[in-house]
Amino acid sequence: MQEPVGIPACYPTTITRSGQSVFMSVFRTKIADQCHLITITWCKNLLLNGLSVSISGSEGETTQQYNCKVEFKPWYFGRKQGSKHFIIDGNKAVNVFWDLKAAKFNGETEPSSEYYVAVVYNEEVILLVGDLKKDAYRKTGCRPALIDPILVSRKEHVFGKRKFCTRIKFDEKSKFHEISIEYKNKDEPEMEIRIDEHLVLHVKHLQWKFRGNESLHVDKASVEVYWDVHDWLFCPGLRHALFIFKPIPPLLTQKGSCGSLERVNPG
Repeated sequence: MQEPVGIPACYPTTITRSGQSVFMSVFRTKIADQCHLITITWCKNLLLNGLSVSISGSEGETTQQYNCKVEFKPWYFGRKQGSKHFIIDGNKAVNVFWDLKAAKFNGETEPSSEYYVAVVYNEEVILLVGDLKKDAYRKTGCRPALIDPILVSRKEHVFGKRKFCTRIKFDEKSKFHEISIEYKNKDEPEMEIRIDEHLVLHVKHLQWKFRGNESLHVDKASVEVYWDVHDWLFCPGLRHALFIFKPIPPLLTQKGSCGSLERVNPG
């Protein structure tokens, strides 16, 4: 009997809005010498784009979440720039600043350029995403934090049919790679995974191998791929599949990040 692929605890188990694409990045950083996880979530459906920033409670309050949510229509100027203020752990004031006025999405859920999202505590920018870094520091009037945040994981949740393509980095210093996942042959199901157009994994008899893992080599780096497509094959209605690409660090003392792709196949 095949065991299900373990899903990291930082990932939600369900995405409830049909047809909505979601892209999440989880960072670990320190606020007042306490470790916190900050999650940047981008979402998109036919009518709205959305941004949310959530911060976990400190180590003693791991179940507590603090959230800042912004929704805006692509053709509407309002709310594409602004800030929000909230309190975490009872007495820590955190500010979130964003500027998406000129953000370029290029059809994707997460913007690719011309934007910033900054999280500020105690006059330090503890997390900054986007390429408009100078604009962010000028707008917030704050200095960079002494400790750089660590990218823990990235997750993408999309709706599609038989083929899904995305771009992903296996390391913050590496280049983007094009990944495609394709489901073939309904009667004798197969699955193909390509990286930069090269076939790296071909699973035949998917009805018997619907869960598994395989080690790959990408640019001389090792990547472990996990898949769970059970619901694609055996569940009616909206059917989920889970793919995890986990870089394997060259040294055991180093920690790698993982990227997860969760796909919904409607038919």
